[in-house]
Amino acid sequence: MNDSLSPALLTSLVFGAALLANLLVKFWLASRQIRAVARHRGAVPAEFAQTITLASHQRAADYTVAKLRLGLLELAFGAAVLLGWTLMGGLDWLNALLLQAFGPGHPLLQPLALLVAFAVINGLIDLPFGLYQTFVVEQRFGFNKMTLGLWLGDLVKGTLVGAAIGIPLAALVLWLMGATGRWWWLWTWAVWMGFSLLMMVIYPMFIAPLFNKFQPLADEALKERVTGLMARCGFAAKGLFVMDGSRRSAHANAYFTGFGAAKRVVFFDTLLKQLSVPEVEAVLAHELGHFKRRHIAKRIAAMFGFSLAGLALLGWLTQQSWFYVGLGVTPNLPAQLGGDVPNHALALLLFMLVVPVFSFFLSPLSAMLSRRHEFEADAYAAQQASAQDLANALVKLYKDNASTLTPDPLYVRFYYSHPPASERIARMGARFEAVGAGA
Repeated sequence: MNDSLSPALLTSLVFGAALLANLLVKFWLASRQIRAVARHRGAVPAEFAQTITLASHQRAADYTVAKLRLGLLELAFGAAVLLGWTLMGGLDWLNALLLQAFGPGHPLLQPLALLVAFAVINGLIDLPFGLYQTFVVEQRFGFNKMTLGLWLGDLVKGTLVGAAIGIPLAALVLWLMGATGRWWWLWTWAVWMGFSLLMMVIYPMFIAPLFNKFQPLADEALKERVTGLMARCGFAAKGLFVMDGSRRSAHANAYFTGFGAAKRVVFFDTLLKQLSVPEVEAVLAHELGHFKRRHIAKRIAAMFGFSLAGLALLGWLTQQSWFYVGLGVTPNLPAQLGGDVPNHALALLLFMLVVPVFSFFLSPLSAMLSRRHEFEADAYAAQQASAQDLANALVKLYKDNASTLTPDPLYVRFYYSHPPASERIARMGARFEAVGAGA
C-alpha cells in the first residue's frame, strides 16, 4: 500500500510546488511590467517623441496596466479553479456523478459526457472575465464596438460550432483510445494531424464567415500594389478580402489564412483606414516574409512534434495509478492494474489541466523563437517593400492599438511573441522622425 501511495503523494507535491512557482513567477513578471510602464508614463521615449503624443503614450500605459491587473485577478482565480478540479476533488466528483447517472453500460457515452460537462462548466466560469474585458476594459479605452446582442450571438454561434466539431472529434478520440490498444496515442496523433490540416482549409471558407463579413478588396490602387507584391514574392492566394473587424473592435490587423489552394489574404477594415497604401503593402510584405522563410511550416511541424511527444507521454501516464490519485481523482484502470474499465476522458482532462503549469517555464524559448521569426519577416519586408513604410505602419499600429512602448525587458522575454517597437525599427535601420506627427 505504501509503495502505491508514495508516488501519488510525490505527484501531489510536485504539482503543488509547480503551480505555486508558476503563480509566483507570473505575479512577479506582471508586477515588473506594471512598474516599468508606470515609471515611464510621464514621458514619451526619446526616439518616439516626434511621432507619439504624450496623451497617446499615457493612454497606452493605462490600457496596459488595466489589462495586467485584470490578468492578475484572473490568474489567481484560475489557480484556485485548477486546485478545485484536481487536488480538491472537483473532477473526481464530476466523474463519479456521471458514472452514477449513466451506469457501467455506457463505456463511451459517460467519458464523452465528462468532457462536455467539463467544457461547459469551465466556459461558464470564464464568462465573467470575458464580459468584463470586453465591456469594461475595452469599452473604457474605446476599443469595444460590440453590443451585448452581438456578443451573445457570437457566444451562441461559437458554442454550436464548437459542439458540432468538438463532440464528434472527442468521441472519435475516445473510441481510438479504447479500441486500438497500447498504440492508441499514435492513431490519435494521426487523426489530430489530419484534423488540424483540414481545419486550415475549412475555417476560412466556412467557419469564419459565420462571424464576420468578408468582402473582396475594392480599392483598385491597393489591389494593384498588393498583386504586384505577391507576384514579386511568388505567392498565390485565392483572393484578397476585407473583414468587418470594426463591428467588434477598433484594433487593426492583417493576416493570411488557409492552406494550399485555399490561402486568403485578409485585411481588417480598421487597418485600411489607418494606413496608407505603401504602408499596407509593407505590412503585407512582412506577412509574406513568414511564408517565404517557412515560419508557418516550421510552427506546424513543431506543433505536430510536441503533440506527438505529449500523446506518447499521456499514453504512458494513463497506465499509472499515481497519475490519477496524485492529482485528486479515483482511477478506473485495466483489471491487471487493480481496476476495471479505463476512463480515458479523465486522463485527457488531467493532462490538459496539468501540462500548462509545467510548460509555462518553457515560454521564454518559444517567445524567443517567435521574435526571431518576426525579425526575419521584417528583413524580408524591407527587401520587397520599404523598411520606412513598415516602420511608419508599426508606429501607427502601436499607437492605435495602445501598445506600450516601454515594456519590462524580462516580461518581454517571457511573453512577447513580437519584439518591442524600438527593437524592430532599430533593427530595420528606419527613421522614427519620418513617420510624421499625425501617425
